Amino acid sequence: MVLNNQTGTPEQLAIKKKPSWLKAKVPGGPGYQRLRGIMDDHRLHTVCEEAGCPNMGECWSRGVATIMILGDTCTRACGFCNVKTGRPNTLDRDEPRRVAESLALMGLKHVVITSVNRDELADGGAGVWAETIIRTRESCPTMSVEVLIPDFEGNWPALQMVIDARPHIINHNLETVRRMYPAVRPSAKFDRSLDLLRRVKEQGGVAKTGIMVGIGERDEEVLAMMTDVQRQTTVTRADGTTDACDILTIGQYLQPTRNHLPIDRWVTPEQFAMFKDEGLKRGFKVVESGPLVRSSYHADHQADVLSDIRTARG
Repeated sequence: MVLNNQTGTPEQLAIKKKPSWLKAKVPGGPGYQRLRGIMDDHRLHTVCEEAGCPNMGECWSRGVATIMILGDTCTRACGFCNVKTGRPNTLDRDEPRRVAESLALMGLKHVVITSVNRDELADGGAGVWAETIIRTRESCPTMSVEVLIPDFEGNWPALQMVIDARPHIINHNLETVRRMYPAVRPSAKFDRSLDLLRRVKEQGGVAKTGIMVGIGERDEEVLAMMTDVQRQTTVTRADGTTDACDILTIGQYLQPTRNHLPIDRWVTPEQFAMFKDEGLKRGFKVVESGPLVRSSYHADHQADVLSDIRTARG
């Protein structure tokens, strides 16, 4: 693994050149400009911009964006993430109203809302989370709401506030395999994240998670992660049927800056196809796996597929 962009063997340095299958659309066009104007007018943040997502051009052009609440400064410093870290500003209590109003203007079918970690708050920001979800559902009754939430440091009453607000999908990303947590997510715990997903399933919610590959993990560890998620989140319903985490996303890790964890490998489209097949075999209902996949990429399509599956099963 290379720890500096300027050193390493020729084979290691070759890793730095993006392969042909990692080409993304440049931002632009009327759809992009329309969303840009709404975001600016309502002083909203998007993870698309803050995290430097490669799909921003494509998604914004078709009217899809991921809103980021609780400010733009995270209290954690994960080794992969480009969102700035530090001491966040004072909590903006008016943010839920602005988010709901802006989403009503956008007229979306499906929205993803995420946030930075706010570990300095007693509830991790769960109160703002809940109000944002409730206001959004009231303002946009025909839109499905997906939330990508932090772990709230295992504060389960805080998580309950989010569950009680009744978002349609609750996503919490594992981000990587168990072995890589000290480097990738030093302030998180693999089993705590699994516990969060299980609690969502216990209350009948739709649970989603995702990881990056190419950050130092091995293929067999990815497969073991899939098995762990399905085993640890399985719940038994009153009618005797079992259910587990519903949606899994897998995408290529891209190093945001030299100060972030280096890219260990480029995972090929064929490997991503294998991951999708293995995820479906292990019980995930929907698996989105590909080089440019991010947790919010094609989230509207994933929701549609899951709805169709549930309808077909009665």
